[in-house]
Amino acid sequence: MKITLVAIGKTVDAYLQEGLEIYEKRLQRYVNYMRKELPDARNAKSLPVEQLKQQEGKSLLSQLSETDELFLLDENGTVFSSEEMAAFIRQKMLYSVKSLVFAIGGAYGFSEEAYRKATGKVSLSRLTFPHQMVRLIFTEQLYRAFTIIKGEPYHHK
Repeated sequence: MKITLVAIGKTVDAYLQEGLEIYEKRLQRYVNYMRKELPDARNAKSLPVEQLKQQEGKSLLSQLSETDELFLLDENGTVFSSEEMAAFIRQKMLYSVKSLVFAIGGAYGFSEEAYRKATGKVSLSRLTFPHQMVRLIFTEQLYRAFTIIKGEPYHHK
């Protein structure tokens, strides 16, 4: 299985980039993982919100192939415990899903087209996090899920 995290904009803070690299390197033991950072929309600050979401949505959807299952990281998505996230990933592996794509939208969320294309929505918390921080939190939780699946002593109950 291949897992891709697609995010709008770049990770600019060095401490977040360093953390991402640590967990991405660890993930390579378990899964073919990659992160794609898409450019911010041109003239984003001058665009109406709906137009901005449409541009970001087109950019996101252009990254998908026919075999990708898209899950949007969205505040209204399913909230998993770490064990439930591991079970979710394990189930996708058992059903031979070839490619999972998790997406982090821009500041205003996703376009309607992205919501229609998505297989589902996942929420990392009921709290709100900066988009750049979500990348690190998601990547760590994905790593944690694989250690749970493998029965390794990273996660403590």
